[in-house]
Amino acid sequence: MERLARAAALTRFENLGRGPAPAAAVTFDDGYADNLGAALPILESFAIPAVFFVTTGFVESGREFWWDEIHRLVPETGPLPDRFELPAGPRWPELDLAEGGGRARLTRRLHATLRALRAEPREALFDAIAAWSGRDRAARRDHRPLTIAEVGRLAQSPLATLGAHGVTHTAFTVLDGPGRKDEMLRSKAALEKWTGRAVTAFAFPYGERRDVPPAAIAEASEAGFAAIALNQPGQVRSRTDRRRIPRFVVGDWSGEEFSRRLRRMWTA
Repeated sequence: MERLARAAALTRFENLGRGPAPAAAVTFDDGYADNLGAALPILESFAIPAVFFVTTGFVESGREFWWDEIHRLVPETGPLPDRFELPAGPRWPELDLAEGGGRARLTRRLHATLRALRAEPREALFDAIAAWSGRDRAARRDHRPLTIAEVGRLAQSPLATLGAHGVTHTAFTVLDGPGRKDEMLRSKAALEKWTGRAVTAFAFPYGERRDVPPAAIAEASEAGFAAIALNQPGQVRSRTDRRRIPRFVVGDWSGEEFSRRLRRMWTA
């Protein structure tokens, strides 16, 4: 954040493209608890605003986000049955986990399958995987989502904007129009209830081109969202469609690597 503050004016997500350049906005997806406990104090120390896109269903359930839970139920080390075979649900080919790379192959296969499922069959599959692995589904403290009370505390910061991110973090390409609208409207309503503030920003789950049906852009606008984020790289200009705001994904980089990549972002 110190390097970013030196390189650009820091503005709110909803104001991108409307002020001095170069400018940048900071966004967080999903609604991890460390957004409040770790990220917000750093942002406040540099007076940097940020928008937090929260997946409300995980806040309500307290479950880990599904991409994290895979790695808890199928860990790199620790006891597991020798073969992967579920008694119910999708017909999985048996995998011998004792073979070199067996767990990694299983994790990749599960990730691809779960990403393409709706919430209900995804939860049923997770229950079956948990039963197979002998592990419960209780969230780890360092992977858990925010609680409802923590969402409210996050919203109290003058630097924080709360945005919707759906209820179940399901790819919109596997939902029909009513299903997409339900995800948007229910997440918006929940956040407004928890924070007492209007929610007008939205980020599509996953947000890559393959995850956003053309009709979903208009549906999000009709749901009351004025600033809509994608996970597609690009710069925001005064003429940028506010319903298709691009973003650069930032990895777990060193400060030096971040600065190098940041210089390339200005010309992307």
